Amino acid sequence: MAEEDIYAGTMAEEDNNTKDGTVDYRGRPANKKTTGTWRACPYILGNECCERLAYYGMGTNLVNYLTERLNQGNATASTNVNNWSGTCYITPLLGAFIADAYLGRFWTIATFSSIYVCGLTLLTLSASVHGLKPSCNSDGVCHATIGQSVACFAGLYLIALGTGGIKPCVSSFGADQFDEADDAERKHKNSFFNWFYFSINIGALVAASVLVYIQMNVGWGLGFGIPAVAMVIAIISFFTGTRLFRNQKPAGSPLTRLCQVLVASLMKFRVALPTDKSLLYEPADEKSVAKGSRKLDHTDTLTFFDKAAVEADEDHIKGLVNPWRLCSVTQVEELKSIIRLLPIWATGIIFATVYAQMSTLFVLQGDTMNLHMGPHFQIPSASLSIFDTISVLIWVPIYDRIIIPYVRKFTGHKHGFTQLQRMGIGLFISIFSMVAATILEVLRLRMVRRHNYYELSHVPMSIFWQIPQYFLVGCAEVFTFIGQLEFFYDQAPDSMRSTCSALSLTTVALGNFLSTLLVNIVTSITTRHGKLGWIPNKLNYGHIDYFYLLLAIMSVVNLGVYILVARWYTYKKAVGEFRK
Repeated sequence: MAEEDIYAGTMAEEDNNTKDGTVDYRGRPANKKTTGTWRACPYILGNECCERLAYYGMGTNLVNYLTERLNQGNATASTNVNNWSGTCYITPLLGAFIADAYLGRFWTIATFSSIYVCGLTLLTLSASVHGLKPSCNSDGVCHATIGQSVACFAGLYLIALGTGGIKPCVSSFGADQFDEADDAERKHKNSFFNWFYFSINIGALVAASVLVYIQMNVGWGLGFGIPAVAMVIAIISFFTGTRLFRNQKPAGSPLTRLCQVLVASLMKFRVALPTDKSLLYEPADEKSVAKGSRKLDHTDTLTFFDKAAVEADEDHIKGLVNPWRLCSVTQVEELKSIIRLLPIWATGIIFATVYAQMSTLFVLQGDTMNLHMGPHFQIPSASLSIFDTISVLIWVPIYDRIIIPYVRKFTGHKHGFTQLQRMGIGLFISIFSMVAATILEVLRLRMVRRHNYYELSHVPMSIFWQIPQYFLVGCAEVFTFIGQLEFFYDQAPDSMRSTCSALSLTTVALGNFLSTLLVNIVTSITTRHGKLGWIPNKLNYGHIDYFYLLLAIMSVVNLGVYILVARWYTYKKAVGEFRK
């Protein structure tokens, strides 16, 4: 009887454990009743809110810092901001690889957060300590030495490295708190991504309002120092929830697994595929799959790579499988999943280019307008991004609580829209943000010419006319960026979720780099024969309306490509999983 009680107790304990391979902070199977779900999320969301406050606290107004303190021209400053921001979204590839292969998401976030704090500290010192900060004359014109510029950019790129371990891991780490094998918990995962993005924009709201004002009216040293303190708070918040977190164990190098499929399929390019796909190699032993990962069903696309799973005698060495000659169906499907993601990934680059304008040309455009609200209060142009944030904060709860339940009645889909439909709606809305920006600049330039305001630094047109373009970008974000977060997490192989989250973030990087490329190309072409070009230092003589219109046209073409790609896409399906 005692043995039966022990057995029953053991079975009850196992029933309380998660089924997706997650473990607690001591490496034991995670208990559903004491770890994960919404009880763990506040610490993750708090961390993300503070980290985003830090990031946007210096990134939102960075173009003004470079033009005012480092005395850079508009085109140069825009290029430097785009390059830095792009780097912030490329380094996640490194952080994601380390997380998936070696450290796991928890320790990757903790390690790279320390680098982040070092970068913020150096940036703060470069803006506040005598000798490191640029000197300014009585007219307010500043000049930075080479050493001062190096200190500034060293801090910025340390931040870019630090964010590389945080961006791809935090959203995936939060989603890990919901057991994929539990129907009740899985339903909450979609809401998590919505509220994750909501917390991002709470941080951005404070940054765009309070911090930008402090930077422009109190001092850059304090304006950069507060983000550094916020990042320290983010780390404290994260470690506070350690006992509640569920952790996915690192499953080894995902790149090695993908390369094995490539090599094996190339070595067998002459091998004929069996008609019966059940003959393809897939061991029954669960240990053949990365810990915590589900096996994947075979799909009929990209069949060339199926050759890697065709079994032959020479694929075995002393009774063991040679992984460079024979791969399982699941391993082959992992590579197929990544390849199928790439066209969807590519169509996100143009949207990211549109998004990048909020920290560059939108700010410079705002600098030329009437910044006053009342007789005494002047609004920093970078603070207008607060309306992008407000838009997100309005649309996230509306989407989560109103739109999804309403649309679900008609589509029958558990999330209302499919992930691909959601992203497509965002791409459509983004077109109108560029149209709104174009119309505003046309009207502004018309006023300049009509009243000969060319030499005025601020034309008598309220900066609040920029609100529609910011608001539309925010609305588009709720559909595209959040849909992208959820889509890349859901469609990633279980052992490569940080890597695929990083892959989705590289669209933002490439969008910033594309913005840089477009600015350089446009500047090069339009300044020939002594002309001032579309983006001169004095925008009253320029034509950034043409640049906005160019982005609108590119967005229309991109939406058409996206629709074709989305119709072709085949969703990943785990063994035994039903997908409507």
